[in-house]
Amino acid sequence: MLKKLGAPENLVQMLPMPTSKAMTYELMRQVDLIIVTGSQNNVTASYSSGTPAIGVGSGNVPSIIDDSADCEDAAAKIMASKTFDNATSCSSENSVIILDAVYERMMVALDNAGARLLDEQEKQQLQQVLWDENGRLSRHVIAQKASRIVEVAGLERAALQDARCLMVSETGWGVDYPFSDEKLSPVLTVYRARDFEQACDIADGILRFKGQGHSISIHSTNNVRINYIGHHLPVCRVIVNQAHTFGTGGGFNNGLPFSLSMGCGSWGGNSIGDNLNYRHFMNVTRIARTIPPNEPEVAAIFADYWQAHGIVTEGN
Repeated sequence: MLKKLGAPENLVQMLPMPTSKAMTYELMRQVDLIIVTGSQNNVTASYSSGTPAIGVGSGNVPSIIDDSADCEDAAAKIMASKTFDNATSCSSENSVIILDAVYERMMVALDNAGARLLDEQEKQQLQQVLWDENGRLSRHVIAQKASRIVEVAGLERAALQDARCLMVSETGWGVDYPFSDEKLSPVLTVYRARDFEQACDIADGILRFKGQGHSISIHSTNNVRINYIGHHLPVCRVIVNQAHTFGTGGGFNNGLPFSLSMGCGSWGGNSIGDNLNYRHFMNVTRIARTIPPNEPEVAAIFADYWQAHGIVTEGN
């Protein structure tokens, strides 16, 4: 196919199996540019290889549902996103943070869309199979449909048998709260926030534990709150009223470049904060000629700063 298109026959290659770290590092040494995702160790290794490298980060997306949200619309979009490829995308929602004023309505909407809330005993059963004894996600559960996870966890309640997604309630985040981490499965962690300020605090805690720099979702019509998130939380993308998995990957309806790899900026230890796209593969040559200068006055640049800090200068 490549030859038919006039492309080099060896344009796409892969290392033979079984591969090794040594082979991977040698490949990094020989190429002109490295694009790396996966573990942070791989990203760090690429940056240390001596070859130009672009690393992208891991996800752990929280989604805030505030009291101006259309709960039914939000639930439908969250479920479409969460069940896509059994939640293996780095852009899949891992937590929902629901304001108290709409909590009950949103939970009903999620249930109607096929998400089922586990009780405390069921949550413990799920935790035992979702992570192994070393705290790593179990390969027997990740990327599985909810019905298969129900079976593996031995969850017998009738209402769970047709679940499209499983939900667990949580109050904390960090290493002692494994459900606050990325789960790579149709398992959604639910937080209840008394107000928008607490919702932001919860989201900030989750992101700083895992997924910093990647993205956050909000379902809201309140532009002040939406902009607040953009100014205050450690994310490179704020996805508004969209199915997050699809929205963060770019589209003609939101202006983000199409991509499956999301740069997380310095928050996530990456060299870019954009959606990785074709521009990152291009060398650009710029021809610079002299042009008529358009030099601003110093006062035009610093006037607001001087005024804000009470600085008096000659002529102002």
